[in-house]
Amino acid sequence: MMRRLVLMALLCCWTAQGQQAVVTVVGEPENLQLVKDRLTTYQACLQENCYGPQMDRQIKLATDFLKQSAATAKYGEKLALVLDIDETSLSNWAVEQKDDYGYIPADSNACVAQHCGKALPGTLSLFKEAEKDGVKVFFITGRPETQRADTEANLKAEGYDAWEHLSLRAADHPKDQSVIEYKSGERVLIVKQGYRIVLNVGDQMSDLLGDPMAEHSVKLPNPFYFLP
Repeated sequence: MMRRLVLMALLCCWTAQGQQAVVTVVGEPENLQLVKDRLTTYQACLQENCYGPQMDRQIKLATDFLKQSAATAKYGEKLALVLDIDETSLSNWAVEQKDDYGYIPADSNACVAQHCGKALPGTLSLFKEAEKDGVKVFFITGRPETQRADTEANLKAEGYDAWEHLSLRAADHPKDQSVIEYKSGERVLIVKQGYRIVLNVGDQMSDLLGDPMAEHSVKLPNPFYFLP
């Protein structure tokens, strides 16, 4: 009771002196619009910790790993590079902007059908390096099998002119199968063909985790969406 009276007295004093108090919400998450604004700035800016420079650094690491593996490979060894597609090989930034960072399936599917993905230059250069070094490229994407023709056309139009295999999710895949389970399962098939997976590149940790992992795994920046 005494504490309540003291608090009321203090409030009266503040009001009498013309002061105002704002009581904030403890633990309130950052405002969504502010987060979106920061993401847009991050994607466009050229400073060290912005999207483009971070992408360049990660691709350089990946390229160095690839060259090192190719240079030290034993005669006759079959080497493999695994690449994700969305936000790794092809950028869908246009539809992300259009949908204000939301996921609208109709827009995403329309983007695939219209071949709107644009090659990420660094990944395309990594792809070309693999071709030069005799490392076979395997694409593993979460896109459904029904989008195979459009996905292949988009990749080829953007300069990804040849690859060993393109894996898409089958129509009858287990509905509760995680991304890690699916992608690691596809890597199992690559290893069973006698390949040594020297490098795996993706924009989500779920592109990279699970057995078997590549000898080198490089995550590209993507704070725009998350796939567990």
